[in-house]
Amino acid sequence: MNHGIGQFTELPQAALACLSMAPGNQMTNTQEQDYLISLLHELRQLPHETEWVEFKHNNDNPEEIGEYISALANSAVLCGKSNAYLVWGIDNATHDIIGTTVKPTQIKKGNEELEAWLLRLLSPRVHFRFIEFQVDNQPIAMMEISRAANQPVQFQGIEYVRIGSYKKKLKDYPEKTRELWRLFDVTPFEQLVAAEAVDGATVLQLLDYPAYFKLLSTPLPETRDGILTRLSDELMIRKRTDGRWDILNLGAILFAADLSNFRQLARKAVRVIEYDGTGRIHTKREHLEPKGYAAGFENLIRFLKGILPENEVIGQALRKTVPMYPELAIRELVANVIIHQDFSITGAGPMVEVFGGRLEITNPGIPLMDTDRFLDTPPRSRNEALASFLRRIGICEERGSGVDKVVFQTEYYQLPAPLFEVTEQHTRAVLFAHKSFSEMNKDDRIRACYLHACLQFVQRQQMTNSTLRTRLGIDEKNRAQVSRVINDTVDAGRIRPSNPESDSRRHASYVPYWA
Repeated sequence: MNHGIGQFTELPQAALACLSMAPGNQMTNTQEQDYLISLLHELRQLPHETEWVEFKHNNDNPEEIGEYISALANSAVLCGKSNAYLVWGIDNATHDIIGTTVKPTQIKKGNEELEAWLLRLLSPRVHFRFIEFQVDNQPIAMMEISRAANQPVQFQGIEYVRIGSYKKKLKDYPEKTRELWRLFDVTPFEQLVAAEAVDGATVLQLLDYPAYFKLLSTPLPETRDGILTRLSDELMIRKRTDGRWDILNLGAILFAADLSNFRQLARKAVRVIEYDGTGRIHTKREHLEPKGYAAGFENLIRFLKGILPENEVIGQALRKTVPMYPELAIRELVANVIIHQDFSITGAGPMVEVFGGRLEITNPGIPLMDTDRFLDTPPRSRNEALASFLRRIGICEERGSGVDKVVFQTEYYQLPAPLFEVTEQHTRAVLFAHKSFSEMNKDDRIRACYLHACLQFVQRQQMTNSTLRTRLGIDEKNRAQVSRVINDTVDAGRIRPSNPESDSRRHASYVPYWA
């Protein structure tokens, strides 16, 4: 059985019982089997023309499977479902269990495994998993498909949708297209459903609700209903018309007792990896923070502090032994990767990597602004409800001040300037261990000069040779060294003189190129 990452659907009560019995809320293989059987029975009871579920007997045509992934992922959005399902071994007309010979994990397209082939032809990539199990001695195969996230899912360049029980091209139904885009625009990640139709006791089992009240310094209500009402008021859970509850992504991602209980969010847990040396060849230790971001933040920072080296600070700060990297900078950068990640990118989450001489903090998703403007531009967050709550409990700084504080801290402790870079699907911030001026290369010096000019500018001041000397810890007698750094940074197009008409070089001041 492939225990990939997925997401809870509407859980039948038998499956909830299995969940509650598992140590640490982790389902064993037997409990997973019971859950799947219960889920299958729930799906079989649905009407025959259900747009987010398709039953098949033995059809294993790869092209048709790919088209169904597109159609079902898009239809799940229209139906308000977290997942859709393609099930082999069920009669489509009667919903009777008839068994199947299909084994999706063994299907190949040419020389390529089916899963890899499908992922290559889906755009954007949507998460799915294959599951094989038995019911009443009959083999069943199931594909669990996550709903489309920010845009309709295509297969081989074509978008599909379900109309009743039929698979159709989305372009032929413009009203469905309009409705899909409306839902993408109005439904933020935080308000999507992480677990559907659970009872109140299970809500309190899956969420670390005491942490919520502790972080807000609010008394814990005396009754379960009082707790549920408060979480509902925060839009972390939502009551259904049948009296049960949906746990929303906001509640799960912030206060999950264990993120692995929410299949779609399990890979969003923050991972810390410490390496031996400067490369990724040898791993010394690894930590995956299981709790939601708010509930587990302090434990995550505590673990990081425990593995980071220390440094003797000399200069602007008092001479003392402190962590190699300022705690405030680490807290702010970790909070940033949590807040600004793109949750539509599946299979990846925030990661902190500790190397000899540097610390890299990475989140899935490219930033919504140019990295050059991190200091002066108010941040635009994909996840405003998440960001707002973390600001309320003091995990991150007020809007627009985070990166400023990171740069200030690195200057105060006279560390090399941080590096902000963007890869194809990720954003990375890098903190560097202490280097003397002579150990810095040209790029290090230009980056330090540019970010110093940015920090001065947002503080309504201007960079001069004197301010940069102080930042770099260079004596007045070596001001010529700093002049060369300024000239190199001007030549690189990163800064410019604040008054180009002035002939004075000794008293010249500089601003970022964009100022």
